[in-house]
Amino acid sequence: MGPASGPTASGPTASGPTASGPIGSDPIGSDPDATGPARRVSFTRAELKAFTGVTLPDLIGEGVRLLFVGINPGLRSVAVQGHFAPRGNRFYPALLRAGITDHLIDASAGLAGRDRDYLLSRGVGITSLVARATASAGELGPAELTAGARILAGKVRRFRPSVVAILGVTAYRTAFGSPRAVLGRQPEDLNDAQMWVVPNPSGRNAHAPLDTLAAAYREVAFAAGVPVRQP
Repeated sequence: MGPASGPTASGPTASGPTASGPIGSDPIGSDPDATGPARRVSFTRAELKAFTGVTLPDLIGEGVRLLFVGINPGLRSVAVQGHFAPRGNRFYPALLRAGITDHLIDASAGLAGRDRDYLLSRGVGITSLVARATASAGELGPAELTAGARILAGKVRRFRPSVVAILGVTAYRTAFGSPRAVLGRQPEDLNDAQMWVVPNPSGRNAHAPLDTLAAAYREVAFAAGVPVRQP
């Protein structure tokens, strides 16, 4: 997902399903703010599988202060073209509880243009270590994660966020060759950006309840100079 010159990065798109969906029936990749046919939010398992390998554009722009870095997009996220789209994912509820946002963002049908603009105006960006979508992050190999760390370094050099927050310590350990890393501020920066590791918001991460996620995200927002509301 290479950076673009506009307010959001456009990233590469893998061959396969497009914004028209895997079976070309309903529009699922257009802006949720746009008028037109209702967007799909329900897919069969086979339809979602067809999105394997498809990519999702970064949400990143000039002035980003806090760059959240997921492991890689899930199939539903690329299907609707919205980061952290599954309803069971707690990323946006954690942002709200942390005081980073003032409303609950719903990306289940794609990230609305007004919410993309809002996050960027707050200095918040989103990218992934690995661009290609899979059903599970466990499908990624160590070489992909290591390569993703190098690509991330280039994005940080380009956009110069104050803080980079990796969403998941296991992926961080592999990608950055730090097998003993723990959650929190890391001892080494990445191209002058503070490097942090915070809990992954996936609903599968039972070790991190919502309050834990919110506290960690609030801490990195403070470090990045992103204004937060009082809880």
